[in-house]
Amino acid sequence: MSMTPASGHTVPASRRVLAVMVMVPLLAALALWAFAWPATRMAPRDLPLGVAGPAAATAPLEQRLGSHEGAFEIHRYADEAAARTAVRNREVYGAVVLTPQGPHLLTASAASPVVAQLLTQAVASQSPPGAPAAPVTDVVPTPAADARGAAFGASVLPLALAGVAAGALVSLSGLRGGRAVTAVLGAAALVGLTGAALAHSWLGVLTGNWWAEAGVLALAVAAVAGGVAGLHALLGKPGIGLGVLLVVLLGNPFSGAAGAPHLLPEPAGLVGQWLPPGAGSSLLRSVAFFDGAGAAGPALVLSLWAVLGVAAVVVADRRRSAPAAPTPAAPVPSSAAAAPPPRP
Repeated sequence: MSMTPASGHTVPASRRVLAVMVMVPLLAALALWAFAWPATRMAPRDLPLGVAGPAAATAPLEQRLGSHEGAFEIHRYADEAAARTAVRNREVYGAVVLTPQGPHLLTASAASPVVAQLLTQAVASQSPPGAPAAPVTDVVPTPAADARGAAFGASVLPLALAGVAAGALVSLSGLRGGRAVTAVLGAAALVGLTGAALAHSWLGVLTGNWWAEAGVLALAVAAVAGGVAGLHALLGKPGIGLGVLLVVLLGNPFSGAAGAPHLLPEPAGLVGQWLPPGAGSSLLRSVAFFDGAGAAGPALVLSLWAVLGVAAVVVADRRRSAPAAPTPAAPVPSSAAAAPPPRP
């Protein structure tokens, strides 16, 4: 059996083979669960939906919508103008306005094309048989270059991988303290600028303020990179694995970017918004399509990840650099000091 200076013995080859045979299926099962479970359980869960019009007219509609227990969270508005404002402010995903001519549906496909389609089908199902379909107005539409939101949803994983790569490279290259922080923030800033140039200027899938979008992309990458580097500073190499687990295996499928957090089974929808991919996609939607409405919560989550991760890197470096306290010399017993010298 070969020896190693670090641990004294290497793990027998048979155990390493067994570890690979067991760990790979476990990781595959975890990945399949994380990605497939939310996708097969998508349904509205307390989905914010507005209802506007006279109380006598809206009461029957609210009762019919309430029959889908736990599906919708009803918000009441006096008229169509108030409902439109609520949609633009991201208070609701859409609103049903009851007019003398019949119901009129307001949607915001930029918030989620999947939810906009779901609301259209839900309102159509409430109409009497043979009645004409309710007119639909897309108050905040998706960009023409990404009408189905596919490109937006596909952007989550590349940003997560960029952040993981930055945090892992900073950690494994031996950078510490201020240099590690500079590398994390510098890489995040460059990814933000590159991402805005590609998604906004070239592909046209983002339509908000260019610099604000670049800042959001940079903050999302900094949150992931800082989190991975911070976990490595606290736990060593296993910290990088934990970061990959949280960001890629859980954060990506739980982000709700391809649909909406309110369509995911609990607790996936809630957990996803506390992880960088989910918070990053929500913040990017707010900045790119809604003039920053609803941006405060996800911006706070990303900032906490970035600040706490960077702080862990700095604190760990200071602890390593602190000089060790000198070991006090053992006192000489008085009897030994008074003892006569040995005879030759």
